[in-house]
Amino acid sequence: MKKVSHIYDDERRDKEELLAVSCHVALTGDHWTSVSNHNYLGVTAHLIDSEWKLKSFALTVRKTVTRHYADACAEQFDAVTKEWQIEKKVTTIGTDSARNMVAAARQLPFEHVPCAAHILQRTITVSLEESSFDTALAKCRKIVFKHSPASTEELHQQQTALGQAREPLAQDVSTRWNSTLSMISRYLRNQEAVNATLAQQRHNLATLTNLECEKLQKLEVVLEPCKYVTELLGGDSYVSCSVVLPAICHLNRVMEPTDEDPGYMIKFKTAFLKDLDARKANINIRWLKVATALDPRFKDLKSLHKNERDEVWTWIEEMLRQSEAGLAPPQPTEDEPAAKKSFLLLCSSDSDSDKEELGPLARYKAEPCIRMHECPLEWWAAHAGAYGQLSSLARKYLATPATSVPCERLFSLAGNIIQKKRAALHSDNVNKLVCLSNWLKKT
Repeated sequence: MKKVSHIYDDERRDKEELLAVSCHVALTGDHWTSVSNHNYLGVTAHLIDSEWKLKSFALTVRKTVTRHYADACAEQFDAVTKEWQIEKKVTTIGTDSARNMVAAARQLPFEHVPCAAHILQRTITVSLEESSFDTALAKCRKIVFKHSPASTEELHQQQTALGQAREPLAQDVSTRWNSTLSMISRYLRNQEAVNATLAQQRHNLATLTNLECEKLQKLEVVLEPCKYVTELLGGDSYVSCSVVLPAICHLNRVMEPTDEDPGYMIKFKTAFLKDLDARKANINIRWLKVATALDPRFKDLKSLHKNERDEVWTWIEEMLRQSEAGLAPPQPTEDEPAAKKSFLLLCSSDSDSDKEELGPLARYKAEPCIRMHECPLEWWAAHAGAYGQLSSLARKYLATPATSVPCERLFSLAGNIIQKKRAALHSDNVNKLVCLSNWLKKT
């Protein structure tokens, strides 16, 4: 481990230098339990550097010995910021919506941005529970041959005979995002091969009726945009925070019941819209609104109601005024109630500013929105000099991740490192190995 320690120290110095020259740093954090039943806290950092490049990297995967009560979680996060000397630079922390994490975030001096992907997946779960898909999904789960090598091989033979690609069926897992969609899609794609396989076996498994297959086909159509949005928001190599509200706007349109929808789809869509609207109030809506306005793709704020747009610009104007007066820009403190490129296009348009104003904010509002495939950070790199403090706000807000997925990816690395044969690894070595895996992967 001596060589690993030397490499870790060198790489860590690079990260410390990057953090030292950065004014704003966003964090994500989560807890994880290893195969040896040890608890670890993972924390990642996210910032926009002087060249307007988004940087995301691990800070720590440290072993914890106390229970995950809110006070202990808050102390752990605070200790990490002090260790890296960024306690006065942290703007937001992204976590899941677990009660202890939410309560811990309230004790910290920076903003809490709950994971948008967790919220969306919870909405899907609730909507499925309140709709009429139980029977069809239960049949699917029983049919899946995941734990039967013989049945899986028979399925592959039937797939080959039908000229289809050989692929296993997928089982949905409550903790695995989009797994219900994966199960449905695999089953529908291989329905003929599955039925042929079951016909050769002495199982009493009931196959899906035509009506149940039709139900799953319609469910598949509305779950696809949810999967796309979840994956889009979970990225850490591009700006994601400003995409949350346009993505929710898109999903609201997708889930709007139509006259052609059967009753079970109306029930699902209605439950989805109701639950998502209720959860939207808890996602730090004010921070997301400002981030959306500072993204040149979405600054027309078409994802917001018209009566909400002026208020967002008023917030930004006030932050600029205080910043120019030499004061720290106020942090948004109140949550206010209130999809790939194809859905983003629905939210785009030229700025509809209808009056001439003076100053950088007015000029920014008058600029045309850039195209959805263009990078907002490249736009700001080219225009930062013309917008002064407004560009500083953009650097601050656009660095915040939309989800805590970056931290969960860190635990995927940790799971590959702390296997049964390495269960006795010292926690310091775990931290070095996981952080190095993350750092070197991004270079």
